Amino acid sequence: MMRAAAAIASLAVSVTLIGVTSACDDGGSTSSNARYGDCPISGRHGEFQLSPRTAGALTVKTTLPAPGWWNGDTPDSIESGYEYCMAANIAYRSGLDRLKVENAPFPEVVSGRTTDFDLALAQITITPERSKVAEFSPPYLSSTLGVLIRDGEKIDEDNIRDVRIGVAEGTTGEEFVEKRLKPTKPVTAFANDPAMVTALEEGRIDAVVHDTTILLAYPQKREGRVRLVGQYRTDQGYGALYPKGSPNKDELDRIIRQLIDDGTLTKLSAVYLGAAFGQDPAKIPYFTVGGGS
Repeated sequence: MMRAAAAIASLAVSVTLIGVTSACDDGGSTSSNARYGDCPISGRHGEFQLSPRTAGALTVKTTLPAPGWWNGDTPDSIESGYEYCMAANIAYRSGLDRLKVENAPFPEVVSGRTTDFDLALAQITITPERSKVAEFSPPYLSSTLGVLIRDGEKIDEDNIRDVRIGVAEGTTGEEFVEKRLKPTKPVTAFANDPAMVTALEEGRIDAVVHDTTILLAYPQKREGRVRLVGQYRTDQGYGALYPKGSPNKDELDRIIRQLIDDGTLTKLSAVYLGAAFGQDPAKIPYFTVGGGS
């Protein structure tokens, strides 16, 4: 998610090992009995070499829930999703037959204060501030900020500054609203996305400004009670985050570039994000700061 500095929520870290149970072959050059949930696996097993935190496993931090990205509310319930299957393909091509998934608060993930993981995949926007305390991969997906409102309300780029806006705590969405939109009413920050959308539905806030690729899932999940009415361009992208000075950065970068170049991530997006979105994000109107077209 698009995050900035914020107080770290007091949440326990959940950890699970996703084991190897059966062969998985999609026609690529596979030679392992690795299976990672329901993920389609491609490429050559062990083509790249990492020095993982845990022998035989790729340790990945994320922040749950994240439907479409990680399908499941806890690490041990996840079997699919764009970033989960991206991690699975990274593990496979690195010759690692397990995923060790850790769930942690997002501010903790991007803080640079923890280094006990190989990479983090949590819809993390690459920013100069975060690059001071962590390493980033090449961007694997562009990001925008969506505007979610209750169905039936009339909120647009011209009047959004005068309504009660909710943001996700510690995100660049929060920073965008406070520094660029500069609303006339207090902004409310929420520790997690479901609580924020519930507050919108209950009328405690009037609009949510957050990652479009996260908000797209909610009109379906909430049965039309909310809708996406616009999005702001940010000229930013999501990247995998590594601990500062990670010895695996160059090798992980090569794997991610390969996943981009060979079309693997495009296929994962169509399968998992397309299903979660329920609509084409390119067709959502673009707002400008200050209103007007």
